[in-house]
Amino acid sequence: MANITIDGVTKEYPDGLKYEVIASEYQQQYDNMIALVLENGKIRELIKPVHKDCTLSFLTLKDVIGHKTYVRTAIMTLIKSVYDVLEDKEITKVNVEFAIGQGYYINIRMDEKLTLEMVEKIRQRMKELVDADRPIIKRSYPIDDAVEMFRKYKMFDKVNLFRYRRGSSVNIYCLDGYYDYYYGYMLPSTGYLKYYDVMQYEEGLLLLIPGATEPDKIDFFEPREKLFHELKTATQWGESIEIETVGDLNNAICSGDVNDMILMQEAQQERRIGEIAQEIVRRGDVKFVLIAGPSSSGKTTFSHRLSVQLRTYGLVPHPIGLDDYFVNRDKTPRDENGDYNFECLEAIDVAQFNEDMQRLLKGERVELPSFNFKTGLREYKGNFKQLGPEDVLVIEGIHGLNPKTTAELPDDSKFKIYISALTSLNIDEHNRIPTTDGRLIRRMVRDARTRGASAKRTIEMWPSVRRGEEAYIFPFQESADVMFNSVLIYELAVLKQYAEPLLFSIQKGEPEYYEAKRLLKFLEYFLGIDSENVPNNPTCRELPKKCVNDRYSAHSDGPRFQGGEAGKSRSHGSSLS
Repeated sequence: MANITIDGVTKEYPDGLKYEVIASEYQQQYDNMIALVLENGKIRELIKPVHKDCTLSFLTLKDVIGHKTYVRTAIMTLIKSVYDVLEDKEITKVNVEFAIGQGYYINIRMDEKLTLEMVEKIRQRMKELVDADRPIIKRSYPIDDAVEMFRKYKMFDKVNLFRYRRGSSVNIYCLDGYYDYYYGYMLPSTGYLKYYDVMQYEEGLLLLIPGATEPDKIDFFEPREKLFHELKTATQWGESIEIETVGDLNNAICSGDVNDMILMQEAQQERRIGEIAQEIVRRGDVKFVLIAGPSSSGKTTFSHRLSVQLRTYGLVPHPIGLDDYFVNRDKTPRDENGDYNFECLEAIDVAQFNEDMQRLLKGERVELPSFNFKTGLREYKGNFKQLGPEDVLVIEGIHGLNPKTTAELPDDSKFKIYISALTSLNIDEHNRIPTTDGRLIRRMVRDARTRGASAKRTIEMWPSVRRGEEAYIFPFQESADVMFNSVLIYELAVLKQYAEPLLFSIQKGEPEYYEAKRLLKFLEYFLGIDSENVPNNPTCRELPKKCVNDRYSAHSDGPRFQGGEAGKSRSHGSSLS
């Protein structure tokens, strides 16, 4: 027998009893489904048996890690359903490519086109598996045995991935005779999948899953054609250079081809930025280039590179940050916790911004403000602007695409750009890399080197940043004239050497420890690339540089700044990239 303490109460349970049984006893105390347990602070799957005295707590679908567990289980069940229904087809690969809203886009590469009839059969088969509550069995295999297993199943991405695995064994999951590897935890059985849907989208499948904020609700799916096109373009780029997975990238690093790949990616991005500049020039009447995107998407770097391209056409670009139009600190709205809300539109003096922009458009000489993040006050320091025929304002900020931000400006004077870091690289065909993970690692390295902020602080504030993005950035991305993907297919291999020491500094027992551990495990898949091999202008090259900016350091999340309330500003704000 083992003594299990839950909520301060100790009970005896027989050795070997699964945590799933214990969780079922306490489920009624939780609004959301229990997905995992914490055994003495260590995450355990529900299929794990009781084996010692311990203190136990529960993680639900509302916890990020619990939600990810639900998503993985749903993906495995869907892929199993695909192979069951299309067993007579010549399937090359079932590729989980990217997320669109609450949907996960899955491309089935086979010798014929996916039909609506096929999709409905797959949907029905998945329902059958869920209704049957099939167990998901986890076993550890020697790495050589796992490689042979996946070679047999023609899952060559996994064979390639395991080539670089340092451990001697690997955990494999089995569902009704179907074997697969997943990066992270799984639920005990298919019956846990209460909320999901499957639909045809473009040439593939879309698996709809509730978000972590409302894990029992699937929102109506709204197609995002521009975003889908940009994500598909990134995926096709990876295919064209034969780097679709981490294993492919590691192969390129080992073979010595990485320098050519870096130069090729750099040329591709520079060409795209040149095309955007050309489109702006072609419009002829553009005076305001509006750049918006989520945190660490590369807005600042992009605006500089775009400005260079605009100059080649004879234009004179002038950078303006919407951050400089923050209202004074005493007028800044507060969130439900009483903290300053720097993410909302009301934190910006929209009226003053529009008045200044209108006057500039009329040819008037205007003094533009500069926001002092130390004092929390807007200041005027003689920064006068007057637009000539060749002048154009390059305006950067999270609210740049919100129509309310530029409501008083004529539409034909605006060119809107949405920038994000849309990761196309997968761990393998069934394990995608969330774009948020790439941005989080970018931001972590940047915050540490330019703001003195710890990885702990960055991870702590990340949920707040993400909520701001969902509310104030993503709803307007489809209104952009163009989208730009700032991600570099090799960047995580560069950032790895800077991110790992930061993550190791987070101690066990701290709330951010589990996320740090997850990211460390994720980075283990990558071989490193020396940043000296990277050109100067990409985002991942700028991050490791020692380039402390006064504007950044003034509101550092770290020890250099001791200013109390004002110090929270950039931890909550994502408008600096």
